[in-house]
This record gives sequence, C-alpha cells and structure tokens, in this order.
Amino acid sequence: MLVGLVAVEPGWAAGPTSPDAPAVHLQLVVSGLNAPVDFQSSHDGTGRFFVVEQGGTIRIVKGKKVLAAPFLDISSIIVSGGETGLLGLAFHPQYKTNGRFFVNYTRSVNGQLQTAIAEYHVSPTNPNLADPNSGKVLLSFDQPFSNHKGGQLAFGPDGFLYIGTGDGGSGGDPFGNGQKLSTLLAKMLRIDINSGSPYGIPADNPFVGVNGAKGEIWAYGFRNPWRFAFDDKLSKRLFVGDVGQDNWEEVDIVTKGGNFGWNIMEGNHCYPPGSNCNQTGLIPPIAEYSHSEGIAVIGGYVYRGSAIPALKGLYVFGDFGSGQLWTLQETQPGIWQRAPLLSTGINISAFGRAGNHELYVLEYGGNLYKLVAG
Repeated sequence: MLVGLVAVEPGWAAGPTSPDAPAVHLQLVVSGLNAPVDFQSSHDGTGRFFVVEQGGTIRIVKGKKVLAAPFLDISSIIVSGGETGLLGLAFHPQYKTNGRFFVNYTRSVNGQLQTAIAEYHVSPTNPNLADPNSGKVLLSFDQPFSNHKGGQLAFGPDGFLYIGTGDGGSGGDPFGNGQKLSTLLAKMLRIDINSGSPYGIPADNPFVGVNGAKGEIWAYGFRNPWRFAFDDKLSKRLFVGDVGQDNWEEVDIVTKGGNFGWNIMEGNHCYPPGSNCNQTGLIPPIAEYSHSEGIAVIGGYVYRGSAIPALKGLYVFGDFGSGQLWTLQETQPGIWQRAPLLSTGINISAFGRAGNHELYVLEYGGNLYKLVAG
C-alpha cells in the first residue's frame, strides 16, 4: 500500500532495541495532526512549534495542544497526495523581527507539475496567523513525475537558504538528473534570499560561471533527500538522509561541490546492481543500511540537548517503514558507527528540533512525540 512517502508492505514489524542503547522512549505531545511531514521552531522566544501538514496547512503546537486556526492554509493552490504537497518550512534567522518564512510545495501550472519555493510573512496583527496574501514564489521548476520531490528547506550557519530536491521521480532516474548540472533536480541548492530579485546566487557557490551549470547548485547526485539538518551548534556539518532505490538507504555529509553518486551508485554499491561503475570522484555515504532493516531513511539531527546526556553529539535518524531509530557516532575522523536506539513501531515522517535542542518525532499517522530519557 502507498502511505504518503513510500510503499509500505503490510505487516512490517520493527526488531528489538539493543540492550546497549541509551534508554529513551517517545512521549506523546499532541495527536490529531493530518499527514504531518515537517516540524520547525520559529526561534522567536514563544516556545511554539510549527507542524507542516502535507495537504497544505501549517499548524501551531503551543504547550500540549494544537491551535484551532492554521498558521497558514495554502491547500487551494497546491497539488497534494503520494509524495507531493506542502513539504517544507524554514523561518528566516531574523524571523522575530522581520516575520519572513519560506515554504516548499508542489503545484500545477497549465497541467505541468512544479516545485515552488515561496516566501510568506506573518500577520502584522496576529503572531499566530500568517498573511495568506503575502505569498511570493521565488523559485520554481518543472517535475517530470509525481514522486521524489525532496522538500526540505533550512537556513545554514552562513545565513543562506538550502533546498533539497529529488531526482524528479519514476525509478532509476531515467533522465539522469542526478549527474546533470543543467537541472535543479537531484541537488542541494543554496540561494541568498536577502539580496537579488527574487533571490541572489552566492558568489562562492561551486558551479557559478561553469558553462551549462545552474549556479544555485551546492552539491549533486541525490535521489530523494528526505530531511537534512545542520549541526549548527558545533561542527556546522550538513547531514542528509537520501532515500534509496531497491536495496540501500544512506546518510551523507554534504560538502561544497560534492557528487554523492546517484544514479551511478546506490549507497556504497554500483547501480544497477552488478554493474561495473566508475566511482571516481563520487563521495560515499557515512552510513548505509539495507532494505532488510528499513525502506526509507528519515534524516534527523545531531543531538545537542541536555535532557539525554548519553546522546550528546550523536546523530539521530530513523526509517519510515520499520520505525527504527538509530544513532551515528564518529569514532575517529571520517569513521562512523551506527547503533540501534529505539524500535518505535510508527511511520516516522520527520524529526524536529526545539529551541533548546531537544528532539521530536513526527508520525505520519498524526502524532507528535518528544524523545525523552528513561
């Protein structure tokens, strides 16, 4: 059956958690959400959480309840269903003073499916409502198929907006978008929303001035980067979970100008399986796991909170199908060890990070949980 992001086989069950894993569990915060796919904090001192619902609404969680009125409702202008919809949200680093935020959604223009990146502003009179008339599309590009949209938006420590895009869909990347610098598909993009019209391209982007290449590209060779995040408190590194094709899920650390392999490789393996691929110049993942353990990686966060000391500095991520949570620990430079953390039994759609760096988990079925010790 198709459940939002990926095909999930009936009867999928999670395995046991390792007895050596830190003792954690999921504590229910709120329920009743509708296909939640992203969680963000506005970092404006209010303690509110903002949950993106795939159908086109952003809901505010305050305390332990969901406010009745959506913060934003753009359901009338988007295309939603399967792997399309309202997929990402990012608040401007100065949101507290300028009220700017950005969303990633799919739409139809004259029958052509597109991804759109748009800017909105909060209402000048009500902090719990966005101004629905303030929307301005900054960037859009055509989508050839209905799956593999990526969707994440995030501001980096450098103040620029990063955008993760999928390869455009179908299977096996039939147009070879992963390795083409002439398309925005299958990329990590980096743009400046504080200059230019409608945006600027940072002068140090790696492919600025390269003949035939899109200047917005920061890195390439992704299949479907489903959730990425900066470890912005210490290392500044950008971690991404890239959903695999037939056999392998992977986690990457994104670097400037890097080629992360798709569709030449799936994880550490040549694609298609059994082919003799040229891996020269391709950056391997820091971790991978096979489809015997899960079917769609959900990128998470490096834990920098204080409530679970045993997780300090570990990258926490999960899988949509199996509901498994893992950690990654860098045991020596460039060497990462994966360990099981918790078998949740839920369809994890995204992780969230509060202003105090504690972690939250979204269940696609409608619940928001907090990761807590014990």
